[in-house]
Amino acid sequence: MSATSTPVDASGEPIPTSSVLMAASKHIAVRCRPENVAFLNCKKKDPNPEKCLEKGRQVTRCVLSLLKELHQKCPKEMDAYAGCMYYYTNEFDFCRKEQQAFEEACPISE
Repeated sequence: MSATSTPVDASGEPIPTSSVLMAASKHIAVRCRPENVAFLNCKKKDPNPEKCLEKGRQVTRCVLSLLKELHQKCPKEMDAYAGCMYYYTNEFDFCRKEQQAFEEACPISE
């Protein structure tokens, strides 16, 4: 993987590496909030991990769907931002220019 490309699987879908997830974190926080809240509430109610597997799957589905959508809508900006985050070990401060371009190309929405 180069410093300017988002890793993708054989079908062309983005692989949720730490740099990809960090780059999309604001989008994930907004778009997948209901799923995350439901999962956290489930975990709070029952410490048995098996009880919350479906809620966890819903979070994962939401995030993967969102990453695919972002990669389709603004691949160049997402690649640049995730690549910068990868290069600088997920330090946001070094990637503000790429972050701004990504957020302008793919505004955060619910």
